[in-house]
Amino acid sequence: MPQIQIEQIRYELTWRIRHAAMYPELDFNVVKLENDSDGMHFGLYADDYLKSVISIFNEGSVYQFRKFATLPPVQGQGYGTLLLEHIIDYVRQQGTTLLWCNARLSVATYYERFGFVRTNKSYKKQDIDFVVMELQLSTESVC
Repeated sequence: MPQIQIEQIRYELTWRIRHAAMYPELDFNVVKLENDSDGMHFGLYADDYLKSVISIFNEGSVYQFRKFATLPPVQGQGYGTLLLEHIIDYVRQQGTTLLWCNARLSVATYYERFGFVRTNKSYKKQDIDFVVMELQLSTESVC
């Protein structure tokens, strides 16, 4: 079993993983987000090698995660699951009420395993179908 470590990383470190996992056939610059410098970026290392990345952005008590990617040769080995669980715990500790993402429709059932719910918002980009998914983390209690 490899030694796993999850830590906050510089956004530039996410680009190679994003490109390899999401858009390997496109220009490298397509994986760079205009607001990358505004987000927080986390990486999962297995035996000191970066295997999976995720970027989070917040507005108040709502967080969005973007560009969640795991290197193709190690997909299905649980690295992404560990990283997403870490992010859910992290944003919950920040007092987040809602975590959401633009999920590829082809992997929406993966996010449902974590409690994410599909919304009625969907779109197509670069011939890929997306659906907005949300995870309610806390609710305001009424006294």
